[in-house]
Amino acid sequence: MSVVAAPRPGDTLGATIRQLAVAQKGAQGAPAYSRFVNRKLGRVLAAIAYRAGLTPNAVTALSACFTATAIALVVLVSPSWAMGAGVTALLVVGYALDAADGQLARLRGGGSPAGEWLDHMVDAFKTSSLHLAVLIGAYRFGTVERGPLLLVPIGYCVVAAVLFFGTMLNEALRERHGAPTRAQRTGGRPSVVRSLLVVPTDYGLLCWVFLLSGAPALFFGAYSLLFAGTAAYLLLACAKWFREIGRLPR
Repeated sequence: MSVVAAPRPGDTLGATIRQLAVAQKGAQGAPAYSRFVNRKLGRVLAAIAYRAGLTPNAVTALSACFTATAIALVVLVSPSWAMGAGVTALLVVGYALDAADGQLARLRGGGSPAGEWLDHMVDAFKTSSLHLAVLIGAYRFGTVERGPLLLVPIGYCVVAAVLFFGTMLNEALRERHGAPTRAQRTGGRPSVVRSLLVVPTDYGLLCWVFLLSGAPALFFGAYSLLFAGTAAYLLLACAKWFREIGRLPR
């Protein structure tokens, strides 16, 4: 992890944000919202957290609290426009805080293995739990017919979990066999076109879909489209990953 020069005592919030921008980690392969919006939001929150004396683990815990509250609302509260706005706000802030903890660690001189472990565990929790919450909420409040549509959040849960695990496993295997990991790859400017093409896999975009909760048909339509796009991406990615891992030295 790259380290940012520690802000001086007299530095303004804006100066701290600019320091983080200079040392922003690569966005290789990141979907558009995560790359162009969420990392900038995380940068601002990281600078605020630094000036407030928070640790990266505390920011990770805050992210988990915001996300868990949103997931609970999906399960416990009948869908409405107000509920959707609240869930979206909580998820968006939680995701921005998820981007902030690593940036805060760089401001403080570098992260720790325990901090990285905690961050990934929170990510694993939200990856599956959000879709299970959609399933339970839809069943409880009867927002869709109790039939094939209920298979969508189940399938989305499986696809999201496999995609998250596969991404982590690829990095671990590459590091173990001496190949450059995604975080270590350098080179040309990351493709904007690629960031747009992988938008269906963007967790940040999924957060905003909950704004449609007041219109269940629209919500499930958009949610199903994201599921289909993510599933298609996973199928293509698995074929590519299998070839890449097969070329690693034994």
